[in-house]
Formats: sequence, C-alpha cells, structure tokens
Amino acid sequence: MSTAVPERPAELPGEKDGGVAVAAAEPSRPALPRGLARSAAWIAALTVCQAALMVGLGLLITGPAHTLWPLAVEDSVNEAFVRLRTGTLTTLSSIASEAGNTETVIAVTLVSCLCLLLVPRLPRWRQAAFLALSVSLQSLVFLVITFAVDRHRPDVHRLDGSLPTSSYTSGHTGAATALYGGLAVLALSRLRGPWRAVVGCLLCALPLLVAVARLYRGMHHPTDVVGGLVNGSLSLLIVGRALLMDGRVTARPAAPAPAPAHAPTPTAGRPERTPGHTAVILNPTVTGRTDRDALRQVLEHHGHHAPVFIETTADDPGGGQAAAAARDGAALVVVCGGDGTIRAAADALAGSDVPLALVPCGTGNLLARNLGLPLAPADALDAALRGTAHRVDLGHIEGDGLAPTHFAAMSGAGLDAAMVQRANANDRTKSLLGWPAYVIAVLQVLRTPRTALSVRLDGAPALRRTARMVLVGNIGTVQGGLTLLPSAEPDDGRLDLLILDPRGIGGWLAAVRTLLRPGTTVSPPRSAPTAEERQDDADDKGGTPVEFFTFRRAEFTFDAPQPRELDGDPVTAGRRLTAEVRPGALTMLLPTREK
Repeated sequence: MSTAVPERPAELPGEKDGGVAVAAAEPSRPALPRGLARSAAWIAALTVCQAALMVGLGLLITGPAHTLWPLAVEDSVNEAFVRLRTGTLTTLSSIASEAGNTETVIAVTLVSCLCLLLVPRLPRWRQAAFLALSVSLQSLVFLVITFAVDRHRPDVHRLDGSLPTSSYTSGHTGAATALYGGLAVLALSRLRGPWRAVVGCLLCALPLLVAVARLYRGMHHPTDVVGGLVNGSLSLLIVGRALLMDGRVTARPAAPAPAPAHAPTPTAGRPERTPGHTAVILNPTVTGRTDRDALRQVLEHHGHHAPVFIETTADDPGGGQAAAAARDGAALVVVCGGDGTIRAAADALAGSDVPLALVPCGTGNLLARNLGLPLAPADALDAALRGTAHRVDLGHIEGDGLAPTHFAAMSGAGLDAAMVQRANANDRTKSLLGWPAYVIAVLQVLRTPRTALSVRLDGAPALRRTARMVLVGNIGTVQGGLTLLPSAEPDDGRLDLLILDPRGIGGWLAAVRTLLRPGTTVSPPRSAPTAEERQDDADDKGGTPVEFFTFRRAEFTFDAPQPRELDGDPVTAGRRLTAEVRPGALTMLLPTREK
C-alpha cells in the first residue's frame, strides 16, 4: 500500500523536488507582508518610549545626579585615558572609532542589506529590514536626544573634530551597537559550525571597542558611551521583537502556479518512487532552500540521482516518513534535522538494513557531534557518503505514559528534562541563540528538587538513591565539549548512566570537578545498600554528587513523577522508566574513524 508524502508548502519558481520540475509562476506584483502595519505601529510606539527614556536619563545625568558618584568622577576617567595615550594606541583607537563613523555605518549597512536581499536565492527581506530599521531608528533617537539634552564634551584634549552636538549620547557607539549587534544576531541565527560563536563574539566586541576608543580620544564621558550602548541595544530589541520574534509579520502565500499543458500528472499526490531511490527526510523549520540545493548537489555528485525530498510535520516528526521510505524500497534515507528528527527516523528504521545518513540541522546535534560528523549540512552529507556503513546501538525505552520507542543519543529525567522543557518553551530564543539557549535554561532550573528513586541494573538488586538528574546515554559528550558519560560509545553494546545529586555549593563544585576531570572511572553495578547505609546516605549532606554506571538493562522507579525527555524532546512526566540497549539496531553511513 502506498503512503502519501506530506503536502509541501507552495514551491518557488523553478524548484525541483524528487526530479519533478515545478513550473515558474507568471510574474506578479509583490504583495506586502501581512501584519506589517500593526508591527510598524508597535515599533513606532516603543521608539517614542525609547526616546523619552533616553532623554530622561540624559536630563538626570546633566541635572540632579551630576554631583553623585559615579558621575562625579567621570572627569578622572577621561583624564586617565589621556595619560595612557601612546602612538600605537592612538592609531588603534582611530581604527576602532572609524568602525562607528557615520559613513562607515551607512556603507556597511547598505552592503549587508544588499547581500541579504540579492545573494541568497530566497531574499531575506525580514533580516534586511531588521538591520536597516535598527540602525535608522537608533540614529533618529540619537538626534532627538542631542536636541533635548545639552552636555559639553569632556574638558580634555580631544583627538577628533566634532559637530556641534551634545556629548550625550555617543552616536558612534550607538550606531556601532545597532549595526554590529544586529549582524551578530543574524550570524548567530543563521551560521552553523565552529565559526558561528567566533563570528558572533567578534561582532559583539566591536561596539565595546568603539566605546573605549571614544573615551580614549576624549570625545565622550563614560555615561555618554554607556548611553550609546543602551540606545543601540534598545533599537535592536524593539525591531528584533517585532520582525524576528513576533510572528505577526508573515509573507502572503503565493498563488499556485498553473501547470503547463504537457506537465505529467503526479501519482497519488506525490512523485513516483522506484526501488533503490534516495529519500531525503527534512525538518522544514530548520532546513532552508539553500540547504536543500546544497544537499541535492552533494547527492548528485555521489551518484544519488533524483532524490525524493519529504518534509516532516508537527504530527509526524520523521518516523512515518522514514517507515514509508523503507517500505517503498529506498536504498538510502537521508535525515536532515535535529536530534528529535533523527530519533524519530531511527526508531522507524531500527532493525532494518536501510542505511541512514545523518545531516545535522538542529540546535543540539548531539549525535552528529559524537559520531564525528561536520556540523555544516552539506559537509556532513559528503562525509557520510564518503564513509562506510556502520552498525550503531539504539536505546529502547518505555514507562508509564510513555509508549515503547527508541532513542539514539540520550534520555533523562529530572534536571535535564526540566532544562529541555524550558528551552523548548521559547523556540525563537533557541533558534536565535542556538545551543547556548540550553545553558540559559539550565541556569533557570538549577533549583529543580531532588527525588528518591530505586535503580535496578541488569537484574541486580535495586539501588536506592536520591538524585536531581538521571541521564541514560548511548553517547557521552554534549555541547561545549562537556563529557557527561565518559565511557559511552555508540557501538559498544551497552548504555551508560549518570546519577547527579549535588548538595549545596560544595556539592555543585565537586560535581563540576568530576565532570571536567579526564579519565573518570565508571562504577559497576553493586548490591543494594543495607538499611544502615541508606540512613547514612540520607543524613550525609555532602554525599556523592556524581555516580556513573554501565548496563544493558535498567529499571528506574521514582518516588514522585519526574519530567522526562528523549533526545532533547520533552515527553510526559512519570514515575517509571525501563531502558535497554539494542546493539547494532541501526545502520548508518559514517566517516571512517580510527579505533
């Protein structure tokens, strides 16, 4: 019985999917995005509030607060910078100050917006509008401030000429914050791989360098450059909230293109699939058109012609599509998405001989990181296709309220599941920041209460423990290179267990030292503690903060319902979990690794 492919959104002119060309639509006048007027009104209202706030702070600085600390010592700061001047520092400060100059800011903004609109095959008008509006509104507010607040520049030798405008706020600093901060936001939301953090940090550092340069050159008081940083940041926040995170501004759906008279009629609403074809299952929320085209080129280069692209849906995150591809005789299933998409596809392909090629396009990409795959989608696919087929383990898990399923990376209960729930509660923050969103989330849930539980490993007598987090893993390393499960290997026929139970600041510090220490040992399962040992554990406030185990089957019974997660996706809370390894259950194409 054939399985219909989930319906795709309207194609762009000229796109090919699965070797079937989509005819180009007749040119038409572009329609304005929906929700634009409402967002424009929102931006305008908040910009007025921003201007009022900045003017009020300026009048406070130049008025009642000018004799208070730290405003009273601002002249000393400027004089200290004068004493630090050297020929080299003066040259460097001139270069840094130029980065916030009006001409430089205008030129960089125009070039960046043109690149966003013209270079990609799909113009990113929303990102271009975000950058241009942020810089423009910052400048507008700056002009309002200079007219409303009269502040003389520092009484030191100044290295630059200046227009007869108020010293408050620093226009260079504000413009640099709006421009380079905006570029940092776009870089962090679009780039992947190791350069993502480097580029983001460098762009965020530029406004700070401009601020220091303006102080060094005697052009502003410290509160002037702080005001510039605040002014630029508020513009970014207001415009970014309206255009990048609000969701009210959406493109109008394009009218469907009329099919040419000679176009073939699709069978059962989908491209015809032949045995031996390549199925590409992708999560459309994290895989753009540029990524698809790059993946298609890599597949063609390796002899996988006319691949069939199938999108996941909210109701079916990849499992149904993978199962249908296997039933239709696919010779290769390529899965593009995050760990949740990979997990769903792996669950469907478990026990089959159909190889899976992993293309990381999500936020965490834990499995790809541990398997040694590049994090750039096209590079990851190329590396997989150049590699060989490997059998990797899967974890099989079930519990109360949790249907039996597989996981490929990690599953847990307690603190890590609460972190996942908090991070997933704001998808826009996660897509904007990437994996650092999980760092923010874990800081917010550190006070998750501990619970008591019983653990039975490989049929041994149950262990009694208290824990803030229980983590079962097929792999060991998470984002940032932190190894939580030091003995975990994806093909060793075992699963690994971390029980985390720090108590107080000392316990957390001990846990961090243990997790950062190379060569941490893993404990074998041991017999159940005596009643006296259990009482000692309950009374000992400085108990073992971290314990490691390996096993083939584990049964967990918690005294109270716990939040739970599978490969970064939250599932229903519950009190019981059973985890068991399925050795070699999944065939994957992986780069050859030296043992």
